[in-house]
Amino acid sequence: MSERATRLLHLLDELRRRRNPVRGAQLAEQLGVSLRTLYRDIDALRGQGADIGGDPGVGYQLRGGFLLPQMMFSAEELEAIVLGVRWVASHADPDLAAAAGAALDRVTGVLPENLRLQVETSGLYAPQWHPTEPEPWLPALRRAIRAGHAVRIHYRDAEDRASERVIWPFAMAFLAEVRLLAAWCEMRGDFRHFRADRVLALHDTGQCYPEQRHRLLKRWGEQRRQRKALAADC
Repeated sequence: MSERATRLLHLLDELRRRRNPVRGAQLAEQLGVSLRTLYRDIDALRGQGADIGGDPGVGYQLRGGFLLPQMMFSAEELEAIVLGVRWVASHADPDLAAAAGAALDRVTGVLPENLRLQVETSGLYAPQWHPTEPEPWLPALRRAIRAGHAVRIHYRDAEDRASERVIWPFAMAFLAEVRLLAAWCEMRGDFRHFRADRVLALHDTGQCYPEQRHRLLKRWGEQRRQRKALAADC
């Protein structure tokens, strides 16, 4: 999603939360944009069908209805969404947990009243995860995976051996007790797995690694299948 599209969604979220008109200057400050940009965004949303009342100096309010068509889900689909979001909120880093909550709010905001009530009164919950060691690198690792950036890490393995290496992170598994990172290790010239809680320090180089992430995922998957096949033959 482009930066502008994300900004427009955030503006819609802000307007949807307000029960009374809100001044443009307040919205602009909340969204971190200039007042001129805010006015342009209001016009863009109106052009796409959002019924936004108000004018500069008076305030703006999103009237009944919503820009997007109502979403329809089965009972099982809604339960899966709620449980999945609650699992992320209780097991992920604070940034991802907040994003999960915002995503559920956005989905709930466009549901019909009966389905919205079903979400709000859902009895499905995920247990809170309490790591024994903090994992401050999760947001940086997620961003590096998303951007395809090489990162330099200081790492301590299971044998308590410290090392410094440059890796190409391309996947992360949120397991029950650990967060496991899959990456190409320049030092080893091969795929390696790293536990996020054993990363001592991390620096995003800002440089894109030379291979596309989907190709790394494909090669990694092929290597894992080959190793399983060899193990089965032994």
